[in-house]
Amino acid sequence: MGEHNVEQEPGGKQSQAFMKAMLEDLRALEFMIETDRLETGVTRIGAEQEMFLVDRNMRPAPISLQVLDGANDSRLTTEIARFNLEANLNPLLLSGRCFHQMEQEVNELVSLVRKSAEPLGGDVLLSGILPTLRKSDLTLENLTPLPRYQQLNRGVIGLRGGPFSIHIKGLDEIQLTHDNVMMESCNTSFQVHFQTNAAEFPIHYNLAQAITAPVLAAAVNSPLLFGRRLWQETRVALFQHGIDSRSRNQQARSQPTRVGFGDKWIENSVVELFHDQISRFRPIMITQPDEDPFQVLARGETPFLSALRLHNGTVWRWNRACYGVADGIAHLRIENRALPSGPTVLDEIANAAFFVGLMVAGPGEYGEISKYLSFDDAKSNFFAAARYGLDAQFKWLEGQSLSAASLILEQLLPLARTGLKQANVESNDIDKYLGVVEERVRSGQTGSQWMLKSFNALNDIHESNDARARVLTSTILARQKEGKPVHAWKLAEKSELDDWSQSYQTVGQFMATDLFTLRPDDLVDLAASLMNWRHIRHVPVEDEDGHLVGLVTHRGLLRLLTRGSTAPDGTSMTVREIMKENPTSVSSTTPTLEAIEIMRQSRIGCLPVVDDNQLVGIVTSYDFLTATASLFKQHLAVLDTSSDETEAQAASA
Repeated sequence: MGEHNVEQEPGGKQSQAFMKAMLEDLRALEFMIETDRLETGVTRIGAEQEMFLVDRNMRPAPISLQVLDGANDSRLTTEIARFNLEANLNPLLLSGRCFHQMEQEVNELVSLVRKSAEPLGGDVLLSGILPTLRKSDLTLENLTPLPRYQQLNRGVIGLRGGPFSIHIKGLDEIQLTHDNVMMESCNTSFQVHFQTNAAEFPIHYNLAQAITAPVLAAAVNSPLLFGRRLWQETRVALFQHGIDSRSRNQQARSQPTRVGFGDKWIENSVVELFHDQISRFRPIMITQPDEDPFQVLARGETPFLSALRLHNGTVWRWNRACYGVADGIAHLRIENRALPSGPTVLDEIANAAFFVGLMVAGPGEYGEISKYLSFDDAKSNFFAAARYGLDAQFKWLEGQSLSAASLILEQLLPLARTGLKQANVESNDIDKYLGVVEERVRSGQTGSQWMLKSFNALNDIHESNDARARVLTSTILARQKEGKPVHAWKLAEKSELDDWSQSYQTVGQFMATDLFTLRPDDLVDLAASLMNWRHIRHVPVEDEDGHLVGLVTHRGLLRLLTRGSTAPDGTSMTVREIMKENPTSVSSTTPTLEAIEIMRQSRIGCLPVVDDNQLVGIVTSYDFLTATASLFKQHLAVLDTSSDETEAQAASA
């Protein structure tokens, strides 16, 4: 998208002109395929590295524009959020030490960004989803202030006609609504490009669809979102939900989403994919049309097909067909978008080598894979991989049922090795990169598994999800800088240098979210029983839409006991009659000290937490006491350590 000048408020005539240009571009592409105007006989690979920018507290750092200015490298570009960046690697011929060169270039670019971010208090982190992200980070204030992102937001919201609804079930569950496209910024990937030719495109594209599931199963690195343990590759579900442009009527008709796997094998040509995109999805961004592509062709030059490419950039298939022009020569490539960023650059390049090796050897091994594997099974395999990682069970060729791990180890890694040898990739590099994948699969320690085990282990040390996320993220960053692949990582553990105070800056970082609530018409007896059973002193009262309408307190119940729990007419009393209406509340972003001051001045023992008119949590005086105890413990531990060091220095003197 970055190479197009996007119209900010397109009118009807502009939209019609864009549609006409897009259809003309598609006709030109068909003509170029029929007349052999696309590059053949060359196989290149490339990649896009997306990354998070984080501050010293491991929180997202909205500094991308300043970092780009400091880095001053044309390979770096913006992403949708001001805490994301993207690096576009140089394409490489598939041979020799191409994967080593790719690894070197990624490391070079990450180091360049890190150097530019350092004076701003920032750093670079590679992760499918940043563990320390909060919903409050996903505001339009953090949207990159460029026309294409602003129009993307307007266009998708306009088509949808309302907020996005996100519901993902894993070990935990998350269900929320969001009113902009910033959920997309939660996801960063390592996108692998594989150049092919027009004649072989259908075979290669269908093969990419089939093998993405096992490659993803070995590469998963995104199990956490807002402290919830969801899918092994939560990006897959989140991206589909977070930019779903379908209206209610389109959802009712089961119209496909703009983010998706597809619905069938392609049969004859790449053009089938573009037909489907134009037929199903309305443009959400437009640009001024290029010169007529047939006039460009008549001069013996190569058209850019900008209208077709812009629309293609707003339909996010997990394997996307791409038309490109390099040095005046047009080509076709397949962009695999399913693989996450991280855990290390070495892990990413290993994943790329695995995918590319299968793309090279697959046609010779399987021919047309669509003859041996149903599309429904390929699609089911993909979502199983995203949900379960290496624990997924796949339906493979001719109805075989295999675990992801056994399929990878017994069939696909040997096949990928054959493919890379056919491409004359350096044998030591084949051993290095495929060896990383093999060890990861044998150990069962993907990025997601390491993250989940570490997150759970930290539960014995940190009560706050926010604190666990910070320690986890800090450890990921340190291990990335060491460069060892994830299968060799030890689990995260509490660092003596970890500053717990950063996990108690706002109410949302440690509020209780597992709430027991009442309705106004519930019996007082239920309120009393609930408080007794759960040992709680405050129960929020909400209406059927989740709006806070009152608060029942232990003190209120005691007052009721002095009067009796029945009304004068002998009927049981309801919560409505004893609750405190319109109680004082705060938002999840309220600073902790401000919340303490509110409670102190109002002489109240709790504060319901309300975001967007919805009850999302509660914070009590007990929570503040717990936080204070944690901070005291941290502070005293530091003092003890300093005292021990002073005594040791004195003794040595």
